[in-house]
Amino acid sequence: MSGSQIAVLGLGTMGAALARNIARNGFPLTVYNRHADKTHAFLEAYGAPHVSGAFSLEEVVRQLERPRRLMLMVPAGNPVDAMIDALRPLLEPGDIIIDGGNSHYTDTERRQAALAEHGILLLGTGISGGEEGALWGPSIMPGGPRAAYDAVAPIFEAIAAKAPDGTPCVTYLGEGGSGHYVKMVHNGIEYAIMQAIAEVYDLLSRVGNLPPAEQSAVFAEWNRAELASFLVEITAHILATTDPDTGRPIVEVILDKAKQKGTGKWTSQEALDVGVAVPSITEAVEARILSGLKEERVAAAAQLAGPSPEPDDAHRLIAATRDALYAAMIVAFAQGMALLDRARTEHGYTYNLHDVATIWRAGCIIRAALLEEIRTAYTETPTLANLLLAPTFREALAERQQTWRETVHIAVRNGVPVPVIAASLAYYDGYRSERLPANLIQAQRDFFGAHTFERVDKEGVFHFNWA
Repeated sequence: MSGSQIAVLGLGTMGAALARNIARNGFPLTVYNRHADKTHAFLEAYGAPHVSGAFSLEEVVRQLERPRRLMLMVPAGNPVDAMIDALRPLLEPGDIIIDGGNSHYTDTERRQAALAEHGILLLGTGISGGEEGALWGPSIMPGGPRAAYDAVAPIFEAIAAKAPDGTPCVTYLGEGGSGHYVKMVHNGIEYAIMQAIAEVYDLLSRVGNLPPAEQSAVFAEWNRAELASFLVEITAHILATTDPDTGRPIVEVILDKAKQKGTGKWTSQEALDVGVAVPSITEAVEARILSGLKEERVAAAAQLAGPSPEPDDAHRLIAATRDALYAAMIVAFAQGMALLDRARTEHGYTYNLHDVATIWRAGCIIRAALLEEIRTAYTETPTLANLLLAPTFREALAERQQTWRETVHIAVRNGVPVPVIAASLAYYDGYRSERLPANLIQAQRDFFGAHTFERVDKEGVFHFNWA
């Protein structure tokens, strides 16, 4: 078949789901996988008159109408470079490569520059929603040449998730690696929220003595109110699920070692590079690293002293952790948005934060009811310095700060680690502090290194003769 409007290269979990989504929406499509058996299996299971398979890159290129649109759904890193290197000699000026993986934004910009020398356009596109999202409607975050986006916009708008108001969860985010940058920050926020939820689960288990089934009912109730979100929803489902082999709750037979693919780490590294505080995200990354030390933790548990958790009133704990989780979610979004805001200055990106919140409202992993309020905040005040200052969130945190502090107190008193919930509170307290002890740090720096300091009572830069 000739005249396909787009090709999907890579038929793994995400690639196959996305290809099915494109096909279901009626776009003529070519599918390709370097292992031919996967291509055959896809065609056998999901073939349609307007879907064809290709078994070489030359065949892929022949089947596409101009400008050719090729969507790479291969692992980030070297596989993307290898695929681009193989495709480049087969393409012509004006053709479009779409990188739909979790590439680092600097790699995307490097590839864009190299392909531009040949007149080929690269659209770096973050896609969130997992397999189900890719199949039924993900949140799509594209960045790169405007002409490339315009050429694929009808397809993206058709396959993207639809927000409650019917808006497709996709928009052009600007030049360069902006699409993959926004996806990177999305994943950093995701890390923080997942860890905060896990900390609440741990507190309810170890201090509230609530079994998973009872916790499931708690999270399900929370999901019907201000905490409504994909991650809270699936947590309720997970905690209600039984392992068929043992009859125990499935969560209790899963080893407590969390893995990661690097996007959370990238967010923290980038934040350090551009000077934005994202402690909730960084603590979530650190918590995963610490969880990986399972053997060391088992040995340390028998040697290091700590308090034995004492049962607390379950109803009081549920109420406190509900507020703490909501506060931590707000802070995670605030830190992510602050980083996105700084990137507009540091990297010259042109997206606006209203649009980012708009396309995160459905389809993606961090979709949540509060994103509508975040969108409203940036609509009303596009130059908002920090999301915490928006009246809605300022009031929400003021109402919950006492129970938020109580949650951290309960955790510390019982020796239960809550790194993200505690770091979120420290960020809140730090941001609202008119005066911080950084004056002493500057004095120390000047003492040992003559690094100078500024004064509160007159302009200029000073050095003190400490001797």
